[in-house]
Amino acid sequence: MIWAIKIQLDEYWFNHMTEDEGVEWRVRAIRGATTVSDNTAEAIREAVAELLDELEAHNQLDPEEIISATFSVTRDLDAIFPASVARERPRWQNVPLLDVQQMHVEGSLERCIRFLIHFNTPNPNVEIYHPYLRQARSLRPDWILAQTGLASPVVKAHR
Repeated sequence: MIWAIKIQLDEYWFNHMTEDEGVEWRVRAIRGATTVSDNTAEAIREAVAELLDELEAHNQLDPEEIISATFSVTRDLDAIFPASVARERPRWQNVPLLDVQQMHVEGSLERCIRFLIHFNTPNPNVEIYHPYLRQARSLRPDWILAQTGLASPVVKAHR
């Protein structure tokens, strides 16, 4: 039974490769985060919209190629699901979305929303922009430093 499944998957992969004229698709991931001022639906909606606007403005991302998007929130945010905000965006209706609560670590950044988005791309070397906004910029100082030219970045982070 397992052998038959593997053969079917191999056959699918071969057909997928020939349909795309030998283009090998890769899975890549984009991370990002932001913070909100208050635990209200309006504040969360605004922050998530801003974060996803940054994501789409700086990445060559077609929602049809998104495998899945996971949103995590700190335990102090429960007014609305961030995924419900994403679902309202054009062409995001069929993207598999998930909301989870971020593990609590004493002293960590409060009122924070993060995402991890996996997507397929025919260009494995595509430059990825990881948006870190508002107070969440402190989560990745290495990427912020890289943007200033003091280090050579593999990826770009929002300034």
